[in-house]
Amino acid sequence: MTKTDIIKSYKVFNHFGKEENMHFEIVSPGEVSYYFEIQEKHLSTPIAAHGGAIAGFMDAILGVTGLSYTVEQNNIVSTVEFKINYLKPAFLGDKLFGHGKLVSAGKRILCVEASITTHRENKEILIAKGSGTLNAYPAEKAKLA
Repeated sequence: MTKTDIIKSYKVFNHFGKEENMHFEIVSPGEVSYYFEIQEKHLSTPIAAHGGAIAGFMDAILGVTGLSYTVEQNNIVSTVEFKINYLKPAFLGDKLFGHGKLVSAGKRILCVEASITTHRENKEILIAKGSGTLNAYPAEKAKLA
């Protein structure tokens, strides 16, 4: 199975990302851009997003960042742990931009970092920062290959 096949399979079977209307682009192996819009179903107050919606988006960014690197070896990843710092609230209608970057990669363990931003009043607003540890393993174990 090619790396393109793995990415296509991931998009098909990633029901969470599809349900939340998240979209990503692989910039290069180990670097991704991700997009997500805050909708009413993501709110915890009449105007602000629940932290879980932001955390889910962060996990997606970190995971696909690792995946974009490991597909080169016919591997996929799972999240071992991640940390998130919430810096500003995300509001109803905010179009969030996620950027993920590989920091370090061993045979099986990867470290990645990510940020989530939005634009309001012609300013870039940093919503959250995150870092994570991922485990790489053969795609066939996840039935993707």
